[in-house]
Amino acid sequence: MKQRIYESLLAKKRKGQKSFAVLVDPDHVNPEKLDTLTALAVSAKVDYLLVGGSLVVSNHLDEVVKHIRRHCAIPVILFPGTPSQVSRHADALLYLSLISGRNPELLIGQHVISAPAVRQSGLEIISTGYMVIDGGAPTTVSYISNATPIPADKNEIALCTAMAGEMLGMKLIYMDAGSGARHPIREEMIACVAASLEVPLVVGGGIRDPEKAYLNVKAGADVIVVGNAIEKDGGLIHEMAAAVHALPVTKES
Repeated sequence: MKQRIYESLLAKKRKGQKSFAVLVDPDHVNPEKLDTLTALAVSAKVDYLLVGGSLVVSNHLDEVVKHIRRHCAIPVILFPGTPSQVSRHADALLYLSLISGRNPELLIGQHVISAPAVRQSGLEIISTGYMVIDGGAPTTVSYISNATPIPADKNEIALCTAMAGEMLGMKLIYMDAGSGARHPIREEMIACVAASLEVPLVVGGGIRDPEKAYLNVKAGADVIVVGNAIEKDGGLIHEMAAAVHALPVTKES
């Protein structure tokens, strides 16, 4: 199976090149909003569009993905909250294992159920160690996962969890404060985790302004994901993308 998107992430990491991803929740968009969003994303040079959410109650995931694909060439990556959130029309799927929790269903149980459909989808599958970090308020992901987030000030727990995920073979580590987080993940925790990893590090949740996005990539995040803030103000796409891409590329491939 080709790993085009993952290979691009690795190549960017080797060069120190940072990426910006916009998270699209199918429950919160319609064709008009998608038209506006994709146009802004293209003009801002957004690197990836993530589609999904912790609790997708609508049944038009396929339509959302196909609409995006018709209007832009930005890679579409599924960010599934449940095994049913699979669309063969996307480019890739983050196969999430909640390594920060102790809920066996989200470590392997739901993967067993979804494996045949995921394999048959033909999508590029990117195994992802998913870590939920306490953002100062209950979030949908913490409620649905029935798992306690990693405390915001426990850098060593986050570090060891990420290391374990990488050594178990996860291709990405995704640290998420969750949609609606009161506080984003601290730069100190991001730097601590990033220094120990060879795989790309994705960071999201509670990032509301370009300065925070910049500080997160400066601390070591390879990909910044923003969803809620852009739903409220689409104009932030340009500012966020510019901030993430502003970090100088210092490494050679």
